[in-house]
Amino acid sequence: MAEDHLIEHRVQREALLCGHFLHVLRDTVQLPNQNLATREFVVHPGAVMVIPMLDTPEGLRLVMERQFRYPVGQVMTEFPAGKLDPGEDPWRCAQRELLEETGYKARMWARAGVLHPVIAYSTEVIEIWFAKDLIGGERQLDADEFLDVFTATPTELMAACQQGQLTDAKTLTGLLWLQNVQSGLWPLRWQVAF
Repeated sequence: MAEDHLIEHRVQREALLCGHFLHVLRDTVQLPNQNLATREFVVHPGAVMVIPMLDTPEGLRLVMERQFRYPVGQVMTEFPAGKLDPGEDPWRCAQRELLEETGYKARMWARAGVLHPVIAYSTEVIEIWFAKDLIGGERQLDADEFLDVFTATPTELMAACQQGQLTDAKTLTGLLWLQNVQSGLWPLRWQVAF
């Protein structure tokens, strides 16, 4: 499908902020009708999200986190996730984040896909990983990292979504993936971690 009639071309770039983690840019772009416009956006290093599946005698439970998110000023329920370090392989990042934040290692991993959580103003891309055959251990939180880990059933999480208690975009996308994986519509290719 031809898309040339939709493409904007950068004419000029201005760095508004070069932070430790994020950068903010303002580009002047030429629109398809030749007019000029500005686009302000955040450059993000990329991240991973893990959907940890814990088999229990009662059935499937998912390992979740609750942590305070300063920009929205509230404690949020989320799947474990974290940003990529420079040059870091996303699968290694997923393994690292799962262990650091929850204490779990997983024997089996499957890459599901990617999501772009805020396409209007950020370059952020999050890789979605599933993890199963979990082995519990000690968390390795950073000194200034505070979060609670808990488990929930898919039904409990879907109810929290429906009631507006779970609103994190990446976690909502993860639950969509989980529904389709469980139904057999979106098969995964599992690989052994160790």
